[in-house]
Amino acid sequence: MADHHKQRTIEMLDNELTLEIDGVLARLTINRPDTRNPLGHAGDGDRFRLAADTINKNKDLRCVIMTGAGKAFSAGGDLKSMRERSGHFGGNALQLRDHYRESIHGIVKAMWDIEVPIVGAINGAAIGLGGDIASLCDIRLAAASAKFGATFLKLGILPGDGGAWLLPRQIGWSRAAQLFFTGDLIDAQTAKEWGLVSEVYPDDEVMKEAEKLAAKICVQPPQALRMTKKLMRDGTMASFDSIMEMSAALQVTLQHTEDHMEAVNAFFEKRTPEFKGK
Repeated sequence: MADHHKQRTIEMLDNELTLEIDGVLARLTINRPDTRNPLGHAGDGDRFRLAADTINKNKDLRCVIMTGAGKAFSAGGDLKSMRERSGHFGGNALQLRDHYRESIHGIVKAMWDIEVPIVGAINGAAIGLGGDIASLCDIRLAAASAKFGATFLKLGILPGDGGAWLLPRQIGWSRAAQLFFTGDLIDAQTAKEWGLVSEVYPDDEVMKEAEKLAAKICVQPPQALRMTKKLMRDGTMASFDSIMEMSAALQVTLQHTEDHMEAVNAFFEKRTPEFKGK
């Protein structure tokens, strides 16, 4: 899987978000382990946008694994800065609004814009904004110790990071409302039962399992992967008729690719296809 290119590591800005590219697979890591990987710092929108743009421009990439360094995926916002109204929580209302749009919303929009499948290795707490970022992973695998929560109301704020749109679509209105209105945390097994994650694994195995799943994704034709993800995402907003029209247009495009013919020929020749993204 990783023999297409020499492995290299790209460090996003000041190493607080790292992107490692290994052939057709990328690993995106929130790297603030000492503080449980909080998000929403000044510059985070730029960090995630740079990561997303790097991923999207690399047409060899077929999958991203996202995780957090240390024992948490992301425990959400920086409560110390909230209390002190300092740093990225300082300033007047208009300045805070700009921060939300540029940094917090910038993170969410950048994640949404990543074109290739994202496998989330949820290695620990995914709470508040951290939970919303986990929700933006297309497939989520949880460590047994992981906790999930939308604790915004407990802080006197609302779910302003996109979760009010995402969560009801993923686990249904009733359970999303239960998480929002109570602020309760749920464990990994409950998250699986509710459909928030696909599988739960022992803590020391979740990354290994994410890599196994990513390996299955990475053998697929890259153009078809990106188009399929786009079709699924657009399907959350477009009408049935619009999606059918889009499906027809994209399908015709793929049927004129070399990868399509390679897949068909490999089927008849009883061999494993080798896709080149052409």
